[in-house]
Amino acid sequence: MVQQAPQGPYGPRPVDRQVPSEEARDLLALTRELVRREIAPAASGEEDAGHFPREIFTTLGQAGLLGLPYPEEYGGGDQPYEVYLQVLEELAAARLTVGLGVSVHTLACHAVARFGTKVQRADRLPDMLGGGLLGAYCLSEPTSGSDAAALRTRAVRDGDTWTLTGTKAWTTHGGIADFYTVLARSGGEGAHGVSAFLVPGDAPGLSAAAPERKMGMKGSPTAQVHLDGVTVPDSCRIGEEGQGFAIALSALDSGRLGVAACAIGVAQAALDAALGYVLERRQFNRPVADFQGLRFMLADMATGIEAGRALYLSAARLRDAGRPFSPQAAMAKLFCSDTAMRVTTDAVQLLGGYGYTADFPVERYMREAKVLQIVEGTNQIQRVVVARHLAGPESRD
Repeated sequence: MVQQAPQGPYGPRPVDRQVPSEEARDLLALTRELVRREIAPAASGEEDAGHFPREIFTTLGQAGLLGLPYPEEYGGGDQPYEVYLQVLEELAAARLTVGLGVSVHTLACHAVARFGTKVQRADRLPDMLGGGLLGAYCLSEPTSGSDAAALRTRAVRDGDTWTLTGTKAWTTHGGIADFYTVLARSGGEGAHGVSAFLVPGDAPGLSAAAPERKMGMKGSPTAQVHLDGVTVPDSCRIGEEGQGFAIALSALDSGRLGVAACAIGVAQAALDAALGYVLERRQFNRPVADFQGLRFMLADMATGIEAGRALYLSAARLRDAGRPFSPQAAMAKLFCSDTAMRVTTDAVQLLGGYGYTADFPVERYMREAKVLQIVEGTNQIQRVVVARHLAGPESRD
């Protein structure tokens, strides 16, 4: 039986957040209530069982929390990204499968919301944002991960229809999504030959492989998605032909902020669990939290979390102001996920032998933190993005 973090005076503590409005404060209060009532109690058990909580996404949609950064006229919340990300952090602190799942769903909605026609937005977004539909994002392939512009999935036009053929990899919600945002090659080689399509989850010819057997996030299905001659009308193409890679990059910049917020949520949960433990655990007739070496570890963990939170919020505020934020998004994803890995590792260490058992949640947080250094572009790729911003593209001989 997995134990929750201590719930006494030293258990999980609400983060003192700075938000731009009373409405945002109310949204965070609603999120915490849903976490307390619907998500946290079952998180450990359902993760162990590999259960995906589809009903939670319906609940979040009905509560108005599944489309926070999108326009109100289409069923969204019209909230700034700095608010949406803090909601995401609260969800991820309770269960990363939910927090990262919301981030992926938001990523899947981005193409229609930002680049779709008025008709496409009016027809598609209300169900996508209201919890009736769950989305997935298909960019990576078995032979093109970090080098996403080398994707091979083909989109061939025949009049007013397109036929998509290929395999996508590492798809969160693969096999259970109601719609897929798919990037496919409609033209020549390179980034300029890629277009974006919205593909229904029940489209003939679309199937998913068995979910990957992962180290963590066992409740969140990750699978290859096969497109075997999937036919969609031209009305399912998002943006202009050849604009797909630009659409993908636009979505990824925002998605990296989602990963950063989720990482800080996991790190905060690990710190709260470790702090509760060391304040209650006694050795040598006093709480182990009295030992300076452990106190310094806690101080470093808390400092990293506060720094990461400030970094992702700073990038979000640039985005909200309509200013460029791509390098800051890469910095936030890099720093926050590295922080999560370090904090969760230290949390396991602080619990000693108990930290290495499944009886306490810190070992799950540690396993989950690792994937955040990989998804939405590995942290090595984030360093490439930041370095290119500073020093320009690499020289080619």
